[in-house]
Amino acid sequence: MDFWDGWIFGFFKGEIMNETIKDELTYKIIGCAMKVHSVLGNGFQEVIYQRALSIEMKKQGLSFERELEMPLFYDGLPIGGRRVDFLVEEKVMVELKALVKMEDVHLAQGFNYFHFGNSSKRR
Repeated sequence: MDFWDGWIFGFFKGEIMNETIKDELTYKIIGCAMKVHSVLGNGFQEVIYQRALSIEMKKQGLSFERELEMPLFYDGLPIGGRRVDFLVEEKVMVELKALVKMEDVHLAQGFNYFHFGNSSKRR
């Protein structure tokens, strides 16, 4: 499985909140995020949550890269890039948002990064 297959989409919108998380890696990542949120609460800039999540994931023994440059493709050709907040265990992309309310545009942005960034599936 490559990291695109591990994409968690829509978690903060609530689609996964009422479901049982069966994947151990996903469960650990969400647990780390919930711990950070329970300690820090709302109101900080995104970078503060990134730093705290880094600490929590290290404590849980998760390997990750932060601010990893990811290329974007159109019709198999590179069209630019973007930075993913975290790539965990080379499988799961984690994009943090420090917002009062998650809007559809934020989910669309995440979906587009997944859809157009996956060069192996864009032919």
